[in-house]
Amino acid sequence: MLKNIFCLHPDELKKSMESLPGYRSKQLLHWLYDKHVFDPQLMSNLPAETRDELSDKLSFFLPQIDLKKTAKDGTTKYRLKLEDESIIEMVLIPDDKKNTLCVSSQVGCTRACNFCATGELGLKRNLQTHEIVAQIMLGSSFCQPNRLTNLVFMGMGEPMDNLDNVLKALSIIQADDTLSFSPRRTTISTCGITDGIIHLADSKIKTKLAVSLNSAIDEKRSKIMPVNEIYPLKELKQALKYYLTKSNFRVTFEYILIPGFNMGDDDISALRSFAGDLSCKLNFIPYNTVPSLPYRSPSEAEIETFLKKAHSLNQAVTLRRSRGAEIFGACGQLAGQR
Repeated sequence: MLKNIFCLHPDELKKSMESLPGYRSKQLLHWLYDKHVFDPQLMSNLPAETRDELSDKLSFFLPQIDLKKTAKDGTTKYRLKLEDESIIEMVLIPDDKKNTLCVSSQVGCTRACNFCATGELGLKRNLQTHEIVAQIMLGSSFCQPNRLTNLVFMGMGEPMDNLDNVLKALSIIQADDTLSFSPRRTTISTCGITDGIIHLADSKIKTKLAVSLNSAIDEKRSKIMPVNEIYPLKELKQALKYYLTKSNFRVTFEYILIPGFNMGDDDISALRSFAGDLSCKLNFIPYNTVPSLPYRSPSEAEIETFLKKAHSLNQAVTLRRSRGAEIFGACGQLAGQR
């Protein structure tokens, strides 16, 4: 099988195509990352023999759109089919001048958080570097003539369980000759894999970090997130403190609001104790009902009551509304549709 061009950093491209002069490499990268032309035969300023050589030595395959659903707010979910027929999903979220792409890092997920639709799919495999970059290239091309402004690894899978490929993908899209994508506009989300957080901190790849917290009480968090049995809150906090010594970015805690479970006074008190001495912000997200799961979305009154209590915390507090609820808003729902 040919090596896919989207797994190659510009420096690696030059080495793997030694017959390609430096200026031709730049022309090729310009076609791919600026003009979003993915067929070498259409790259008109490259000589015919160069185009043929590229076609013979490298794969330019991109995932195929298997299903597309667009919500009234403009949010578009794409179900993508990979070369081996595996299915993943990505979501493009327009918001005024911002275009945010939510990408997957695995086919399914092994962490089995019991409020998450992807967890019901199980893990099939990790995505390769080129399959991650390809999602970003598709999303970037769909934004034309505007630019893709933000990137979040909050789709299918646990990024820390496939961190080497995720970091390689980031090194590619952050390169000057590709998208030159800003680390400030990139976020990796984790359910709390402490080894991965430390690896990320030491990697020298710059990105923001979000942690799916959902409760600052060990017993409660373990009930909905089995990962907490392996990496309990005390260990998670130590890893985050280490990350903050290596990063200029605050940590974001994602906290899904589930009525009757994590919206009480004891939950606010636990949050204050856990996050009070960390450089962080708290992002509260009303739960988006999944028909096969035993939780419900909070009412507006329940959200308002909780937020009044949450504003007593020291950190910045935000409420994030789910986008595209009518098109299978929860992650993994679209990929699970047949």
